[in-house]
Amino acid sequence: MVFCFGELLLRMSPVLGGKWIDANTIPVYVGGAELNAATALAKWNIPVTYGTALPDNYLSHEIIDYVKGKNIKTDAIHFSGNRIGSYYLPQGADLKNAGVIYDRAFSAFWDLQPGTINWDKALEGCTWFHFSAISPALNENVAAVCKEALAAASAKGITISVDLNYRAKLWQYGKAPTEVMPELIAYCDVIMGNLWAAEKLAGVKSPLDDSIGIATETFIAAANESVAAFKQQYPKAKQFAYTFRLENDYWAYYNDGSTVATSQVYNIEKIVDKVGSGDCFMGGLIYGITHNNPADEIVNFAASAAVGKLSEIGDATNQTIEEVKARYK
Repeated sequence: MVFCFGELLLRMSPVLGGKWIDANTIPVYVGGAELNAATALAKWNIPVTYGTALPDNYLSHEIIDYVKGKNIKTDAIHFSGNRIGSYYLPQGADLKNAGVIYDRAFSAFWDLQPGTINWDKALEGCTWFHFSAISPALNENVAAVCKEALAAASAKGITISVDLNYRAKLWQYGKAPTEVMPELIAYCDVIMGNLWAAEKLAGVKSPLDDSIGIATETFIAAANESVAAFKQQYPKAKQFAYTFRLENDYWAYYNDGSTVATSQVYNIEKIVDKVGSGDCFMGGLIYGITHNNPADEIVNFAASAAVGKLSEIGDATNQTIEEVKARYK
């Protein structure tokens, strides 16, 4: 059983130019990085449970029914607070775009306090715990809650993974990411990110300052160097995956300590929705590792899943295993 922990978010996706006002409508998508990964895993028949905090009201219960409909267990959802976190992102933009507007302060998840969740009970029967760097970016209390969860998972011998997704607009409470994330990353067995996220969040300096005009072989050498430094600084970490999106090309790198593998390179001509692609990659990575697949199969499945998500509207994927595999076989 994989346990995914993070904030459930409502994404408001307006068409700009005043069209959303004229039409009196904004599409709303249920998501959040960890829920998106959980949705992918459930779609691919991996038992998964999702933990978050939501207010105890009819809107939350309708959302939970929706999540249950995806074959995701919701028993670990904690009811407290008064708000569901949300954000606004214009259609066609991504979360690194200046157009993202967060409305997450004082949400039920944002208000979580250490000691609130019984982690020993929540993690019963789980073999994998996944979280992302988005949660500790909210405030010190949520970072402390994440540390509680990681300590409990580690004590139970549960495999721990982290998605090093960096959101500059969220780190606003007076602490730099490198003052918060290292003690959390120290618990992790599986790391997903890229060269620059590793530097921003883990303090592992990127061997490259830029990606412009860099050959694939140079990226692979830089990734090997980054992983070596990562392992020295965080000895518990055993498996690493980095993604590269350069102009229209997308590919991924995977290193399990004994084997280095790269995915095929995808040329992406059209993107329908940028949100959730990295989360889908994370789901694909967990899927491959939990199946004990060879390194090249792990990285190709994850990369293909991420590319496929770019053609889907909404936060989470609906791709089947067969559709993901067909893209690289």
